[in-house]
Amino acid sequence: MKVLNFGGLPGNYTQLKNASVVVLPVPYDGTSTWIKGADRGPEAILEASANMELYDIGTGSEMYTRGIHTAAPLEEHHSPGEMVKSVEQSVSRYLKDGKFVVTLGGEHSVSIGSIYAHAAAFPGLTVLQIDAHADLREEYEGSRFNHACVMARTRETCHFVQAGIRSMDISEKAFIRKKNLFTAGKIRKTKNWQKKVVGRLKQNVYITLDLDAFDPSIMPSTGTPEPGGLGWYETMELIQMVIKNRNLVGFDVVELCPNSSNKAPDFLAAKLIYQTLSFKFSENRKR
Repeated sequence: MKVLNFGGLPGNYTQLKNASVVVLPVPYDGTSTWIKGADRGPEAILEASANMELYDIGTGSEMYTRGIHTAAPLEEHHSPGEMVKSVEQSVSRYLKDGKFVVTLGGEHSVSIGSIYAHAAAFPGLTVLQIDAHADLREEYEGSRFNHACVMARTRETCHFVQAGIRSMDISEKAFIRKKNLFTAGKIRKTKNWQKKVVGRLKQNVYITLDLDAFDPSIMPSTGTPEPGGLGWYETMELIQMVIKNRNLVGFDVVELCPNSSNKAPDFLAAKLIYQTLSFKFSENRKR
């Protein structure tokens, strides 16, 4: 993976010492079960991010001036368990230094280590999962750290809420918390659904965002696309509402499986990250 920095920023805004944000690329694709290529996702996001305008219209801010350091990509690991441990250790180190960490997958299993690190640093954490799939299998294909097990490991660690779900195995039903489940179908029928989601969250929130939460019409570049997904504006409205009403302590964006013939999904992922950071740091300034 090439060494790129998020936003294509000049060096004075990328130094770790002064940066408010650390972007941690994890190019891992060890447990994907259909379309391979998520290990190329972090590089595609970073490349696309260099083509963004850095002034955010919605917040009237230039968030990058707070400093965004892009860490060296975590090296490939032989097992998902080793990868999870490596991510947890890296994220924990940055959190201890007071950094806001954005983890870039890779497939969804990379989120487990980041969730572990944030749960240890922020007691009483809620994980908001924005995703097409429930990911509550106890194990899958011989591993408890498979991408299909992310929320099963989260369930053992902290409170969680799910939004955008539209696919699950029957074995996962026993672990669903109905009040905390906002399926894509339920969302379509519920006014002010974002407000209801936020109402289920505790004060400190971590967002894990699998890009297949979006409808394939705007996000076809995922390993397991599902029809009937979320749109851009409704998703960003949810994220902004979370940030306004709770304390967002970190997030990850995973499961981009880039297609060289269609760069738009890469740019969507990069824009989502920058706009979320713009929401976060403009809210901090107001407070």
